[in-house]
Amino acid sequence: MTDKPDGPAAVTVTAPAGPAPDENAVPHGLGTSLPAADAAAKAEGTFPYTADLWAEGLLWAAVLRSPHPHARITGLDTSAAAAMPGVRAVVTHADVPGEEAGLGRTVPDRPPFADGVVRYHGEPVAAVAADHPETARLAAAAIAVEYEVLKPVTDPEQSFEAEPLHPDGNLIRHIPLRHGDPSATGEVVVEGLYRIGRQDPAPIGAEAGLAVPRTDGGVELYTAATDPHTDRDRLAACLALDTDQVKICVTGVPGAVADREDLGVQLPLALLAIRTGCPVKLAVTREESFLGHAHRHPTLLRYRHHADGEGKLIKVEAQLLMDGGAYADDSSEALAAAVSFAAGPYVVPHAVVDGWVVRTNNPPSGHLRGEGAMQVCAAYEGQMDQLAARLGLDPVELRARNVMATGDVLPTGQAVTCPAPVAELLDAVRSAPLPALPKDGPVEDWLLPGGPQGAGEPGAVRRGVGYALGMVHMLGAEGTDEVSTATVKVEGTVATVLCSAVETGQGFTTLARQIVQDVLGIDEVHVAPVDTDQPPAGPGCRGRHTWVSGGAVERAAKMVRTQLLQPLAATFGMSAELLSIADGKITSYDGVLSTTVAEALEGKELWATAQCRPHPTEPLDATGQGDAFVGMAFAAVRAVVDVDIELGSVRVVEMAIAQDVGRVLNPRQLRARIEAGVTQGVGAALTEHLRVARGVVRRPDLSDYALPTALDAPEVRIVKLVEEPDVVAPFGAKPAGAVPVVVSPAAVAAAVRAATGRPVNRLPIRPQSAVGTS
Repeated sequence: MTDKPDGPAAVTVTAPAGPAPDENAVPHGLGTSLPAADAAAKAEGTFPYTADLWAEGLLWAAVLRSPHPHARITGLDTSAAAAMPGVRAVVTHADVPGEEAGLGRTVPDRPPFADGVVRYHGEPVAAVAADHPETARLAAAAIAVEYEVLKPVTDPEQSFEAEPLHPDGNLIRHIPLRHGDPSATGEVVVEGLYRIGRQDPAPIGAEAGLAVPRTDGGVELYTAATDPHTDRDRLAACLALDTDQVKICVTGVPGAVADREDLGVQLPLALLAIRTGCPVKLAVTREESFLGHAHRHPTLLRYRHHADGEGKLIKVEAQLLMDGGAYADDSSEALAAAVSFAAGPYVVPHAVVDGWVVRTNNPPSGHLRGEGAMQVCAAYEGQMDQLAARLGLDPVELRARNVMATGDVLPTGQAVTCPAPVAELLDAVRSAPLPALPKDGPVEDWLLPGGPQGAGEPGAVRRGVGYALGMVHMLGAEGTDEVSTATVKVEGTVATVLCSAVETGQGFTTLARQIVQDVLGIDEVHVAPVDTDQPPAGPGCRGRHTWVSGGAVERAAKMVRTQLLQPLAATFGMSAELLSIADGKITSYDGVLSTTVAEALEGKELWATAQCRPHPTEPLDATGQGDAFVGMAFAAVRAVVDVDIELGSVRVVEMAIAQDVGRVLNPRQLRARIEAGVTQGVGAALTEHLRVARGVVRRPDLSDYALPTALDAPEVRIVKLVEEPDVVAPFGAKPAGAVPVVVSPAAVAAAVRAATGRPVNRLPIRPQSAVGTS
């Protein structure tokens, strides 16, 4: 790899010396920028998404949702809706066969429809199937529901003393982490209170699905699922069916960072299709999408950092309170990450951290890139800036004195055995040239905060530079059984990969093609569509499919390679290990054997199936100790911002990032993942906040929820990609998309602090934070 610190974001691969490359050659194998097979169709709008599906005799579904965040259902009359012309079925919780079953990916504590009580604004109460989508919507509106409105619990701190909102109580989990000497103190102590808001995944396309009844009483669903086997198991339990009676076929996923993991669409569709005996389709509105799927956990964080006079950290004390919303979902995992990484990528001999996640009547919280890790990163980096100011040290120097390395120990007691080049990452962003100041150009060309025609005056603009370090864990944690299965088939000169790892935008299908090209020397590789008839591969998060599913594909491809090479090797009286495949040719170590892969495969049909399962982890114990994670990835970010201190507006000038990637498998794809992650982090830092008042979502639409657009996206400069392969990971690669999301908001907040002198302890950053009021 070569670094390119002075230009736009880039990943440059240094090729070995040799003949000049063919400019028309298609990229091939690992380490090349092989384009995604579906890239053109997605860019042109011709890719077949779920909302485009059709079936003969199609019915349309609509869902009735609660207008209240907390209420008791005292009456429910569906007769008017059922009597409307064109209405074919109306279903409520009473129609769900699996009475004790519930939804929820990790903890199935959420009823398919509200059962006597609604616990959040937008919770499904009933669903309708009709001949026309407008008829379905009118029928849903005609369902008469009588509510006894209850006072919602919307403050997580009040949840501890409130009446139970759920049969399982209000406390989802408490982790009391104790590491080292709890009584240790430092010469210098700084305290801070931080608040992280509710970020929405804001999917490119809202949720949709199509359900088709089967003759055996089961159902087939076509949805953009990211974990189809878990969805199938939950649905089968709710429908009181055997799992082999429920099949999920994964359709085109526009992209997923959380929103595709909810079962709010699948269950009503399946129930209505079985009830009517007809295919049923549902495409939710943008408003329903905001109300129904999981968001990032809003979090309140209280911190106290102890250090000696030289700035070496002695102890970190923290109290973390996460709002899980009405149901548990993935909240336990998010809390584990938050507590485990509460001190950040720093050496901390002593730690006292208490983390809680509780139920409220706020919108549901769940998995979103870097869950838990992002919230604490904003807080501990704010603490590091405060500590540097107290000691009179440069913020970068303070961080450099405390960064962890391979062999250091987390506050959970787990040794960091994977590569942890944190110091190298920090040095890379510190050394990168800063962007030019606007005063070097004509005033009329200045890009002021607020846009090219910003209302502010140039004299009110202050530039700030801020730094942040952060980390995420790879794969599942705390004893999660991570496993994936893949099959590689070769017929002629065409290979096919069968693996139920869903392509959610992370690039797995491209990676699978590259792996087979690399191992077998075959150019034409297809990845089969995903359905639940294939063995499970698990959810597409935390870099799982690069590691676990990619590892399974590699093992299967190597088994096919052995099948291909053994007969050739036997003919020449040598071992198959003495043969190599490169550039579509098979050659022996001594040059005696030389043939093409195409010739060796002629008339053959080969296949193999393999699994990949990383080393096991363990749950955190009663004091928050344990080897809970398979591995970790790190990043350093430097943010440069311009702040109008009169208006409070912020413009992100540049985000420079150095990232620990293990190994670059696809340079162009990696760059895109990092740029997207940084942009999502900037959104969390400045604009993205789902407004909720007393449990009710205010203006759930994209006119009020401000996503960063192409005009808002900053210049992302990738100053360094550290390629230090993780020896226990297939290919040595690490996840790329989550860690920029985790670190970028903290870096932006640090830059605004530097520009304004304000503490900036809330995300997203409000204008008041920059103009001197809190």
